[in-house]
Amino acid sequence: MNFILIALVVLGGIALVAAVILYICSKKFAVHEDPRIGQVASVLPGANCGGCGFAGCSGMADALVKGADSGSIEGLFCPVGGSAVMGQVADLLGMAVANSEPKVAVVRCNGTCELRKRIAVYDGLKTCTAVNACGAGETGCGFGCLGCGDCVSACQFGAIQINLETGLPEVDEDKCIGCGACAKACPRHVIELRKKGPKGRRVYVRCVNKDKGAAAMKACKAACIGCGKCLKECKFEAITVENNLSYIDPDKCRMCRKCEAACPTGAIVAVNFPPRKPKAEPGVEVATAAKNGSENKEEA
Repeated sequence: MNFILIALVVLGGIALVAAVILYICSKKFAVHEDPRIGQVASVLPGANCGGCGFAGCSGMADALVKGADSGSIEGLFCPVGGSAVMGQVADLLGMAVANSEPKVAVVRCNGTCELRKRIAVYDGLKTCTAVNACGAGETGCGFGCLGCGDCVSACQFGAIQINLETGLPEVDEDKCIGCGACAKACPRHVIELRKKGPKGRRVYVRCVNKDKGAAAMKACKAACIGCGKCLKECKFEAITVENNLSYIDPDKCRMCRKCEAACPTGAIVAVNFPPRKPKAEPGVEVATAAKNGSENKEEA
């Protein structure tokens, strides 16, 4: 019986000493979290999509509080919550927040099944990452969309789906919040975040093929061939041609659409614009002018 009592006393003493040590360590090495971090995190939507550049909303909240302490939260923006949420965060931290233009994901590949013929059959793991690791994929274009849907799996908002007829992903602008998860998931960097633009209008090159013209056209009939005709048409220095590929800077583009008309392969697309008015034939214009002139004489 004495042995049991001694054991209990010894164990109790050890437990008491351990508790004292743990208490001292917790006080000495305690990490005090700014209560504003929790307040900001509660305002954020909690999507943890990574579109803000941080692993989750808690990381974003911590960065916002640190930014407020340093005097500015410029450059920090939550794409899911948008300006409304950032306004609440700014009020909470007593800061001014700059309005950030909303962005949307665009698919820079126009190589449909019709325009980009299949030259091989892939039999393996159906992910874009796996197919890309094996080579060019099932078509002759080593730059275009692989169509396995890694971007679809990465999107938490159901904003992107694969069109079964074209084999290409399509973005629903109303659902896309510009988090960039689909762009990060694409192994070929076919998806890009671009400014939505006024009235949702955008002009961009829907191709990422860097092969020379003849090789690019052989792989896809809608490929950019780097001919530079769009560059010559642009008066705003918004277009650059590098590595046989044209690129339109959304910050400089004035959306005149002259580049779209000049592109011989249709690689440049204009989204959400009204249809162009059909050009009247020269003979019709002359006849119309003559008719109007005769009518004016009769009235005189």
